[in-house]
Amino acid sequence: MAVPFRVIDTGVREGRANIAFDAGLIELHAAGLIPDTIRFLRFQPTALVGRHQAITRELNLAQCRADDVGLARRITGGGAIYFDEGMLGWELVFSRRRLVLPALADYTRAICESAAEGLSRGFGIDARFRPRNDIEVGGRKLSGTGGFFEGDTLFFQGTVLIDADPARVMSYLNVPRAKTERHALDRPESRITTLKVLTGASPDPDLVKQAIADGLARGLGLTLATEQPSAAEEERAALVYKDEVGGDDFVFDIDAPREPGYLEASLTGAGGTVTAFIAVESGQGTPRIAHALITGDFFVTPPRLVLDLEAALRGTPVDAAGASVDAFFAAARPDLLSIRPEDFRAAIETALSRI
Repeated sequence: MAVPFRVIDTGVREGRANIAFDAGLIELHAAGLIPDTIRFLRFQPTALVGRHQAITRELNLAQCRADDVGLARRITGGGAIYFDEGMLGWELVFSRRRLVLPALADYTRAICESAAEGLSRGFGIDARFRPRNDIEVGGRKLSGTGGFFEGDTLFFQGTVLIDADPARVMSYLNVPRAKTERHALDRPESRITTLKVLTGASPDPDLVKQAIADGLARGLGLTLATEQPSAAEEERAALVYKDEVGGDDFVFDIDAPREPGYLEASLTGAGGTVTAFIAVESGQGTPRIAHALITGDFFVTPPRLVLDLEAALRGTPVDAAGASVDAFFAAARPDLLSIRPEDFRAAIETALSRI
């Protein structure tokens, strides 16, 4: 008999505390100290940016502060989102040996199709996975997801919009024009829907948890066992919050450069948006890249890949930048969700073409 998947519910928490718990789960699972787990969570009002996003580009900070909405940065990639008590978070942390699949895209499909089946069965709707990482009903987004590998550990998380005012949700986000054009939308808020809209009533969050859990159990072949979060998890999360995730330095660490002289270019495709900020030093010799910052709503694993790419580009001659990007990805052999190495190269070379 398969070892059960543990199911825990950490209730409603402040945004950065929820992200700290995520990081604690990953660290403890990678160390073999906790079992494979499904976690359900809810947020106090919080606007979150993805791991690689430039915060002032993605969030309407003035509106967030005016409405006392918290600010946090996820440890997963993807785009900016708003969360409050009307939305449910769900996530899995488990060994890849438990479910052996070739790549992150395959895990995304398997997990999302299972969750979508659970929502469809539980609420009489037609929820479907839409690549790269959404669950939709009638072309409108009900759930967004994302994840990454940390060694053998896979961390994957999603949302379900139970009851929300789409216009309010979008008021805290700076939705890129490219995204609304890609979905042929006049208004960004018309892109999303909720269980309340779909069913005519706001379901009890416990019923939503059950639908998700049942779908994951059926689709992934899991046996589930409900437990309480452990003291070790709470202690680790508190330490991560204090040392890193809870501070403004972490949340605001990635942003568009304020210094003059940066060259900038963005590329938007099926895998998301990549934006390159490049500073060039000329001096008396060959122009070289002095600093590179790569931001966007893409998913890459391992997560530190972007930092490594930025470091690899430093000091590279401008005319060799494209070849350097190719060589980096050939050596790193990362797992990418829809985004391609050539997308990063194109954004960087386009920025450099503006010298």
